[in-house]
Amino acid sequence: MVVRQNSTDRADRIFHALADATRREIVALTLAGEHSVSDLARRFPMSFAAVQKHVAVLEQAGLVTKERQGREQRVRGNADSLREAHRLLDQLADVWRGRIDRIGTILADPDPDPHPRDGKEHSHDRDRRSEEP
Repeated sequence: MVVRQNSTDRADRIFHALADATRREIVALTLAGEHSVSDLARRFPMSFAAVQKHVAVLEQAGLVTKERQGREQRVRGNADSLREAHRLLDQLADVWRGRIDRIGTILADPDPDPHPRDGKEHSHDRDRRSEEP
């Protein structure tokens, strides 16, 4: 699978941000409704500055947006970024499902042909012959 560097960087930021339980809770709260940073800070047993840092990580990942309204900074969740994370996880799941299906096919074959059908000799065949008496 070929992935462009920009999308890889974005995915790294999203999954890094979601790796923390506090940030996941902030995302959930802000998807349900807009909150001020002060309101969010009151909900967690940590300093205001710590919550601000969590919000900044989420904002850099594109999971939330901040907008100043008067003296407050209002935080709103971005469902599009979560959809992107979901899409990336679905792609990875598809890769692994394909691998598991291929393993199942190999294991289900009662009489696997040890010789390749392309007529070419492979290194593992040479190795096996050199070990024979």
